[in-house]
Amino acid sequence: MKKIIFVLFITCLLVTGCGKYNQKDIVKDLDKKFEDSNGYKLKGNLAVVNNDETYNYRVEVSFKKDDFYKVTLTNMTNDHTQVILKNDDGVFVITPSLNKSFKFQSDWPYKNSQIYLLNALINDIKNDEKREFTLKDNKYIFNTKVNYPNNSSLIKQKIIMSKSFKIEKVIVYDKDGTESMKMTFDKIDYSYKFNKDYFDIDKIIDKKNVEKEVKETASLEDTIYPLFLPNGTKLVDEERIKKEDGERVIMTYDGDKSFVLVEETVDVLNEFTVIPSVGEPFQLMDTLGVMTSNSLSWTSSGIEYYLASDVMNNDEMVEVAQSIGGIVSMK
Repeated sequence: MKKIIFVLFITCLLVTGCGKYNQKDIVKDLDKKFEDSNGYKLKGNLAVVNNDETYNYRVEVSFKKDDFYKVTLTNMTNDHTQVILKNDDGVFVITPSLNKSFKFQSDWPYKNSQIYLLNALINDIKNDEKREFTLKDNKYIFNTKVNYPNNSSLIKQKIIMSKSFKIEKVIVYDKDGTESMKMTFDKIDYSYKFNKDYFDIDKIIDKKNVEKEVKETASLEDTIYPLFLPNGTKLVDEERIKKEDGERVIMTYDGDKSFVLVEETVDVLNEFTVIPSVGEPFQLMDTLGVMTSNSLSWTSSGIEYYLASDVMNNDEMVEVAQSIGGIVSMK
């Protein structure tokens, strides 16, 4: 009986807050650890699940106060790498193998939850007044709500960390309680020192990947149709156009939720080019794309996709897009 009482007393001290050190103190100390750091660098693995398919990424994140980010995502299936970069010049989605980048004036990453950014995870914990906290297997575990505006099915996350405040794993769940994303953190360095030009875009381009991508995108063999269409919407026109180095297919869908879907072979630019864009970075199942209020564009498996609609909202566009090749939104 004495042993049971002692265990209950310790649990009360650590979890319910009846002692000197409660979950509010833990959150405060976690936040202080981040604020005391001038920057961090982390590595880990991200798994994104859609039905029976899982896409795995190697992830490397670098952050330097006050507003410098570099997120490198490498698809482990095809070794395709893309980078989200934020510096004094703006926000960039860089695809080194295509020799190009989209540039935005965006407030990324501050509007939404971000599974691989420490500051975003800490903010999710701080901002959720109804968060749940437990101590299990000598780990701090927080359950919080998430904010992925263009994927309303993602509703909560579990954040697991050590008592030294090293975040070890984050799992994001959908409304059915199914795991949709899992980020495992292998290494976090809170005192990493970056070179002066570390966040310069010119340091990111790897010209060696260009030739490989050219070979992969020589032709558009088959038209890929979305498996999901809004009620009352149907394909009314399909036009195939020859390009200088490939093909383009333009599909027109009519109905209450009309839209246009363009598929074309990738053009690799001879010189690295930055393309000014309206919108913001948007992460899909196997690639990074660009989202605006009425369009969604991305490149996957050597094909460039562009979906546009004046009547569909972002959620609806994503629902159509994620039915093309099994893509699911993470944004």
